[in-house]
Formats: sequence, C-alpha cells, structure tokens
Amino acid sequence: MSIVLLRMKNRPAPFLLGVALIAAALIIISCSGGSSTPQMSNMGTVVVSMSDPPSCMPPIDHISHVWITVRSVQAHTSASADASSAGWQELAPQLASAPMQIDLFSKPDTTCVLAQLGSASLPAGDLQQIRLLLLSNTPAAGAAVPSPNHCAGNGFNCVILDDQTIHEIALSSQDETGLKIPPGQIVGGPIQVLAGKSVDLNIDFNACASVLLQGDGTFRLKPTLTAGVVSANASGIGGQVVDSVTKKAISGNVIVALEQPDSKGIDRIVMQTAADPQGNFRFCPLPMGTFDVVVVALGAANLPFNATAVLNVPNGTNLSAIPLVAETGAAGPAILQGFVTAKTATAGALADVSLAALQTISLSGGGTRQLNIPLQNTQATTTTPAVMSTELISIVDNKTCPTGSPMGANCAQYTLVVPASNPSVGVFASAGFTFSTPATGDVLFSVDAIASVPMSGGKLDCTPSEIVTSTDASTPPKPLKVTPAGPFPLAIFFEANPEKRSLCFTAPVPVFVFAPVTRRRGATIARAAVIL
Repeated sequence: MSIVLLRMKNRPAPFLLGVALIAAALIIISCSGGSSTPQMSNMGTVVVSMSDPPSCMPPIDHISHVWITVRSVQAHTSASADASSAGWQELAPQLASAPMQIDLFSKPDTTCVLAQLGSASLPAGDLQQIRLLLLSNTPAAGAAVPSPNHCAGNGFNCVILDDQTIHEIALSSQDETGLKIPPGQIVGGPIQVLAGKSVDLNIDFNACASVLLQGDGTFRLKPTLTAGVVSANASGIGGQVVDSVTKKAISGNVIVALEQPDSKGIDRIVMQTAADPQGNFRFCPLPMGTFDVVVVALGAANLPFNATAVLNVPNGTNLSAIPLVAETGAAGPAILQGFVTAKTATAGALADVSLAALQTISLSGGGTRQLNIPLQNTQATTTTPAVMSTELISIVDNKTCPTGSPMGANCAQYTLVVPASNPSVGVFASAGFTFSTPATGDVLFSVDAIASVPMSGGKLDCTPSEIVTSTDASTPPKPLKVTPAGPFPLAIFFEANPEKRSLCFTAPVPVFVFAPVTRRRGATIARAAVIL
C-alpha cells in the first residue's frame, strides 16, 4: 500500500502530522462464480492527501487568498513523458466528480494534513513525474464544479485582494496539460512504489513565488512546485528565531527557508515560511534527509540582520533558539535592482524569469556551498516607501525598457532585497553547535536567473536555461559587491533554444539578457543600460 501526501505551500502549520491510511483489497470474481484470493502482489494503494505547509505571510502584493481548484492528480513512470504522452496514472479519481477548491493562503490554524483528495491502486514502479490538473475557469456544460465557489463568478481559480475584490487567474492550457513536477524537482529522486509497501509523497506548492501580476492588471500562474518522499513518523523541523542580544523574538519580518544543495552546490529552497510573532516556525511534513535552514530578518524600522544558516539539519529536529545578529551601523538592507530584456532577431520575446540571490560559504570539510538567501520586503516609513522583492517576473512588453535597450526588445524590472552583510553559519550536531561570527570585508553576492516558457506550467527554455553570475558588467568585470555606494551593473546572457518555439523566437538564435545594479536602501537607483 502506498500513501501519498500532497502539500500546498501557504501558511505556518502545527508540528504534528496526522496520516490516514486506507487499505483496499482487490477481489477477483471467477467465471464459475467463486472468488479468488486478493491479487495484490504487484499493486499498491495510493491515498492522496493535501497538507497545509508554511509559506510567506499574506498579503503579498495585496493578495489575501489564492484559490485553485484541483480536478486531478497524476503520476508518470517515465522521466521524459510530456503532457500528451500515454501512461499518466490517476492518483485521485474521486476528484473527477468532486473537484476540490483550496486556498493556498489558508488560515494558520489548519493541521499539516489539509484535505484527503482520494485514493487509487497503482502498479509497483518508480514515479518520475507528478502533475496537478486544475479545473478550467470555463468548464464544459455538465462538468463537476466545487460548491460553494469561493471565486464567486470569477472562474474557479482566483486571487482575492485585501480590498476583497476577486480576480480570475488565467490558466491558458494549464487545465489540460497540468502543473508539472519534473524529476529535477522531486527531492531524493524518483518516488518508489513497492509492492505491498507504503510510501508517503509530499508536494509543495510555493504560492508566494507562483502568482504573477501582469502589467495589464491580470493574474496568472508560474507554478513553483517540489515533491519528495516524507516520513509519517518524523515530526519535521522547527525552532525559534531570536535577537542574539536580547534573546527575544525579533519584532518585524522574519523569513525562514528550508533548502537542499543541488548537484552544482547551489541550495534550492524546498519550503519557506514566515516566523510567528514569537519567532517560532515549523516545517511539516518533510521529505526524508537533511536540510539547510536559512533565516533572514528585518526588525523595527527595517533594521537588517545578518543571514543565519544551520547546515545539515535532519528531519525530526527541534533547533530551539537561532540567534540573529543585527548588522552593525546599518540603516536598512541592500537592494539589487535591474532589468531583464528579451528579444528575437526582429521583435520582442516573452519569458518568465525566476531570480535568486546567492552567498557563498566555505564548508568545514572543504569545498563551498551557495546559500539561497530568502528575499525580503521592507515596510514603508515616514521617509522611505515600501520595497517589495520580485523573485518572479514576466516579460511581456517594452513599456519599462531603460535607455540603451535593444530596439524592439521587451523588458521587465526586478528587485531583490537582501542583507548587506555576510552570513553567520552553524553546522548541526546533536550534541550542540555554535554559529560563526559574520565575516568582515567585502559582502559578495551572485544572482541566479532561470528562464521558462510563459503559461507552460514551468517548462524551462533558453540554452542554457539557468545562468549564475558573480561579476558585474564593468571592464574588466568586478565581483558583485554590496556596498552603500553602489551601483555595480552586471549582465547575464541567455541564448534561446531555437527548437522551443513557445517563446516566439525566430532564426537567427536570439539572446536573453538581464542587468542588475546594487544599492543600499535610501540611495539613488541607477538604471543600467542593457546592450544585446
């Protein structure tokens, strides 16, 4: 029997995971009217649940609720299968007659298990891909729909803003092709369904990084999903974030990310949450293995703290107090800001771009790791406006292109709010551990950019689809250094894959560029010219 837990990322959830196990026996009736023994030797029963994980603190861009309606959950045993391939196996057939509408910004008082979605029998094998299919906003006549519909006439997938207005989320073909979780986003590799055995699968939907507000005021999804086998026995990872001096909770915006390094040594965020007013956080349920816990905070009046990381934390750990050090003499965080430009040989191109800020640390056993620094948002003060990080941008037109951009290019601006200091790091040990003092000297960052096809459910595009740069665009290039003086422009070039036509690229092969600058909060923003 296989147990599958599907998890949608939204708000802090209690620490204990409850799992309901449903057993199903298959009885074969013979032609003579007698019954055989159960034929279960090569089958497992998959029980699909959706869990209520932590995430960012709404409102984000004034969004209070994100409602999606799930009509199907499917899996495939081939890593190369596409949306039209045969062999997708239904994990929750009950959704066909009763699709489930779920708020990705649900209330924090829900348990880890948010809903039971259904169950199905599957042959033993390795599940290489998972996909969620959403109900169309304009379903066919007679199609099953949720009741009540929280989108109230605005389709069946929508956002509700803090002024209570409701806006439909545009899906394009995502209701037919699904929101895919490819092999690279399944933590720990393929999900093994063994005959007569149980496996718990967790899907994490990072709503905060998945909803795009477009220039015309409409909303759409660029889903950020991960999956992995989770333990029904281990209770997840938790702790409390405190000020290193007062030993009390930090009054402000505290973000905690759970990360794992990929094959290139770059930490990828698996889950992310905002700590509660007492500084507490919980991640549950979790994939098996060890994780890096990375914390950032902005205190009162946007006072920045050093990023702080605990490496190699096993599932089932309570970290107790994690002390954060306030940046010495800082009045606010640093800001990386720039433009992304995309064009073909003759016209502007469309693209979705995910951005991240990385800081490199040295490991005690040798080698390095690039921490993925959670992005922050500053609060408005009497002298400065609020600044929101834009880790996901959509390039759709040329209305914001700066001077010097290529003729006909489409552009979009991004902003990354980060600490202007080096991180403090501890390596987990059950007997106890200490944190390093943040290093003095230059504060260096790298910027990671990943290009994907708009409205594709997260399909990567461009060659390469990801580029990490740690130098600016000066001659000769200099390290990307955060200082109060800034700015320091840099450029990253993506060469589009001419075989992937969904970005509207035409021969000859186009290029894809983004050029950020850095500044300390309160300094003048410089606009870097983007040259293709």
